[in-house]
Amino acid sequence: MSVRDVWGSISLAGLLVAGWSAVPAAYAQQTSPPDGRQAAADTLLPDVTVDSPRQRPAAGRAPSSTQAARRTTPPASRRMAAPTPAAAPTRPSSNTAATTPLNSNATPASGSRLGLNVRELPVSIEVVGAETLREQGYHTTVDAVKGAAGVSAGDAPNDVGFAMRGFQGNQVNVLYNGINIGPTGFTALTMETFNLDRVEFLKGPSSLISGQGAVGGTVNFVTKTPHTGPIESEAFVGFDQRGTFRSGFGSGGSTTVKGLDYRFDISRTREVGFIDDTEFKNIHVSGQLDYRLSDSFKTFFAAEFKDYKAKPYEGTPLVPVTFSGANATSGIVSGTKVSAYNGTDLGAVTIDGRTLSTNYNVVDGHKTIKESWVRSGFEWDLSNDIRLRSQVYNYNASRDWYNNEVSAFNATTNTVDRERFFVHHNHNMVGNTTDLTWNANLFGLANRLVTAVESSHTDFTRPGAAIFPGDSVPLTGFDRGVYGPLGTQLQTATIDSVALNLEDRLKLTNNFALVGGLRYNPFSLDRNSIDKNGVVKSSFPYSKSWQPVTGRIGYTWEALPGTTFYSQYATATDISADSIFLLSPTQNLTLSDSRSYETGVKQLAWNGRAEWTFSAFDIERNNVYSAQAGQQLNLAGKVKSQGIEVAAAVRPTPESRLWGNVAYVRARYADYDLAGGGSFSGNTPPNIPAVIVNGGGSYRFLNPGWWPVELGFSVRHVGDRWSTDANTVKLLAYTTADLFAFVDLPRVPLFATATSTRLAFRVRNVADKRYAAWSDPFYPDQIFLGAPRTYEVEASFKF
Repeated sequence: MSVRDVWGSISLAGLLVAGWSAVPAAYAQQTSPPDGRQAAADTLLPDVTVDSPRQRPAAGRAPSSTQAARRTTPPASRRMAAPTPAAAPTRPSSNTAATTPLNSNATPASGSRLGLNVRELPVSIEVVGAETLREQGYHTTVDAVKGAAGVSAGDAPNDVGFAMRGFQGNQVNVLYNGINIGPTGFTALTMETFNLDRVEFLKGPSSLISGQGAVGGTVNFVTKTPHTGPIESEAFVGFDQRGTFRSGFGSGGSTTVKGLDYRFDISRTREVGFIDDTEFKNIHVSGQLDYRLSDSFKTFFAAEFKDYKAKPYEGTPLVPVTFSGANATSGIVSGTKVSAYNGTDLGAVTIDGRTLSTNYNVVDGHKTIKESWVRSGFEWDLSNDIRLRSQVYNYNASRDWYNNEVSAFNATTNTVDRERFFVHHNHNMVGNTTDLTWNANLFGLANRLVTAVESSHTDFTRPGAAIFPGDSVPLTGFDRGVYGPLGTQLQTATIDSVALNLEDRLKLTNNFALVGGLRYNPFSLDRNSIDKNGVVKSSFPYSKSWQPVTGRIGYTWEALPGTTFYSQYATATDISADSIFLLSPTQNLTLSDSRSYETGVKQLAWNGRAEWTFSAFDIERNNVYSAQAGQQLNLAGKVKSQGIEVAAAVRPTPESRLWGNVAYVRARYADYDLAGGGSFSGNTPPNIPAVIVNGGGSYRFLNPGWWPVELGFSVRHVGDRWSTDANTVKLLAYTTADLFAFVDLPRVPLFATATSTRLAFRVRNVADKRYAAWSDPFYPDQIFLGAPRTYEVEASFKF
């Protein structure tokens, strides 16, 4: 870490403390713990688990404190929907909706436009709030998914990959503030979580809300938004022993202009990888203005910018056990392999112990991404029962990959064959989402109907490599070299999409409701491809259009107070081969269709101190193409996935917390017959573990004779996974544990303006477990290793 980096981080923290010393004392508020007990004078950071979105009562119907104590939301017949992707979401607040151990009071934008909380929806949804992101040490968006039930992710600081309910990659949608910008494989960006208000996980097929690709589920990253009230600010600085640093500052509240609220956040990260000469840097700036022209009309404007630069880790090659000899490792991988790149038979494979930190990328390898968002819209209560919302947005991205991406051991020469890859994206998207919510009585039954119209236009330009330089290097002790000559060709795609959505909830009784929806989503693709000589390739340009219809139908039944049973049937569609941006005319241009059956129960008990959920699901995806053994796509028939998920959390005492989740999934191919003979039917798709277990707990010592200290731990177990459809190389199961300690400091002269100051100490992977975290099916000769033991320290402040 450079002196400039250290100075920049320390200066930022000092500037924040000094700069905000002029904030009026009236703006400094002491936050109370979520269970309502009075905090001690030196209890500066309450043990809040997660924030819940605030639901704004309809104009002129603000409940009294007595009414609020009886219910956290207005009656269903009069309650307006919480803001969703069509308009700016309201600031989450535990003051208006009591926090629960699993955050089931939250109203997730990714789950429905009906404005219902987690318990009121017949789907499996998890919401992780900003406080949990900070307390669990989920620094990046890749970190953030790991605590959710049944969700796994690649650890490498490179292309983001998520797996959920038996599906991975582009079958898991990633949304930003409810907007889908394209396939996860190249649009998802590793970023700092400081700017986020929450992360939402919608499990299973969910095209109804997020469109194409949502087969395994949807991950929605929601940035922080303004709140009405006194200005609140926060800042943090963190380091680890490898030289990583993180810093951030955020502020929001009401301005001196009546009706105008603001939110501004900036974070800066430099994460140093455990692989030699790897790192990523990210600057993330986000802000939003909300302006209430009247009690019934609000408008907003939001802008966001990200600047990402990385020297990425592209994987560690699988090596024959016979070659590694005494350097062969155990507990990382097992199995046999024939190289998909050079065709040599490696026999039994391992990860060579001499390569655990070796970088096979070229010296001038890099990945850079610049993203910008502009969003604006309004929210208008036409009456107590009708609300109109609309949002327009523009997304722009410039992405650049320039690396050695293949590292395949050659059993004939006993060297590592390497191959370069270059691609650049110019990605621009404009769109609009408008919806109308109507609360009414249907034959004496409470009914809520939401109709929505979405439209978007995408221009995508992809200059890519026309030649792929390569070489061979020894397994260890080699000159990494440079990229070499670069020749390019050009691919373009234009995508136009319109979606008509209809969602409805009909309450047949006070405790039983039918919830469903339909989505009609015609969209078209225009593609062209030009070779390095400027000549249009054969069969290009071409156009193709689709008209999928997807939906969801289910029920919720609150059989007992706090106990809700639910079931649902849902469908989804996505492109059957590769991604819509990269389709070639020789590929199958039809859609893959998916269906899901799910049932479960959600219970809040023990006066809100304990909560648990159970879900069982059966998903089938048809007309599937897959990377059989490398970059060649093959017809894989079907993927069938069945499983269960259980999550629970409890607060036995005000000072203690325990939480955990277990997910089991059985995912298998069906009708996967190979063109040259043989079959992969019955095999498991790559990166899908049968079992994932997460758990943890903490205890807060409130001894008045010394500073409040909270000690805690978390454990994660991920089962065996396969690296390719062939199921010959296994990424072995692993278990890691983290330890942490929080120390809350009283007010001191150095931080006189801070209402809260916390020091956090964390040890990740305390046993220093070496494990395989992820495998890219398109590069099956190498795998990604997980990070070793890491020590971190962080200071955070609230003003």
